[in-house]
Amino acid sequence: MKTRVKELRTAAKMTQQQLADLVHVSSRTIISIEKEQYSPSLMLAYRMALIFGVTVEDLCCLKENKKKEDKQYEDL
Repeated sequence: MKTRVKELRTAAKMTQQQLADLVHVSSRTIISIEKEQYSPSLMLAYRMALIFGVTVEDLCCLKENKKKEDKQYEDL
């Protein structure tokens, strides 16, 4: 799932480890989220959204991800 985690983290001049420490996960989790290899849980997304001052919907690009998923179903 596409997210804005890397964009928001770098804009905040924060390392992956610093963000991981703030949201109580490993830096590997943050790396995996940024590489779109792992989708954050709702609670993890909420914690990150609070840190960056955005909504979970914005952090997780929910509208964009929904459109992409809907298109996959249309193509079946």
